[in-house]
Amino acid sequence: MKLRNGWNRSFQSRAVLDGQLCVGLNQQQIGEVANRDDIRKLSTRDLAVAVARGGNGATTVAATLWIAHRAGIRVFATGGIGGVHRGALPDVSADLPELARTPMIVVCSGAKIVLDLPATREWLETYGITVVGYGCDEMPAFYSRQSGLPIDVRCDSPEEVRQLFRTQRELGIESALLVTVPVPVEAEVPPEILNKILDESLCDAKDSHIAGRELTPFLLARMAERSAGATLRANIALLENNARVAAQIASELSQT
Repeated sequence: MKLRNGWNRSFQSRAVLDGQLCVGLNQQQIGEVANRDDIRKLSTRDLAVAVARGGNGATTVAATLWIAHRAGIRVFATGGIGGVHRGALPDVSADLPELARTPMIVVCSGAKIVLDLPATREWLETYGITVVGYGCDEMPAFYSRQSGLPIDVRCDSPEEVRQLFRTQRELGIESALLVTVPVPVEAEVPPEILNKILDESLCDAKDSHIAGRELTPFLLARMAERSAGATLRANIALLENNARVAAQIASELSQT
């Protein structure tokens, strides 16, 4: 297995390029991931195939966790994690079991809004993943600061997160510490607008027979269209904010 290791122990970009696991992408590599036609969405199950066949792809939260942990990274940021999908069939993202077995700090804004958020929160509880509200008293809902779903503990500083993570390691707890950060107030999409465009986008997906791994990116793209870019702006704002929080936590960890 080939592993290109860029920066260490902080917020990273990761991908598989020409069959190599890349940790810490330079500007040229980021451009390739954004613009090449052969970039696939890679979860953990896809990594061996991509490496063996010299493939290219951008990694999901699950695959990023797997790669980052083996590169010695202890914290990373993303927008929203995957979770339990809507519908009658039990469709669970591979992100969740990877969170349950990988001891890392994952900074996010909750699960993606297109998912079944109450079911996702229940899954996290069942499998022992501690949910931290970073400066908040309930689990954020991606584009929205409120979900009505509980957190396990509130932290208001990187020092508090470091203490929790260190205690988890001392106790031998192997699951991730999920640090959930609300979208910045100025970028939040009002709930009445958010619910309307989500319902419309779900109908669009049903009419277009979109399902499986293609559903979430389809819904997020359609919501951006229907909101005249408001959800996209919220996505960018929360990503930047999550990266900032993750960097502060990583800096605190580096001092211990």
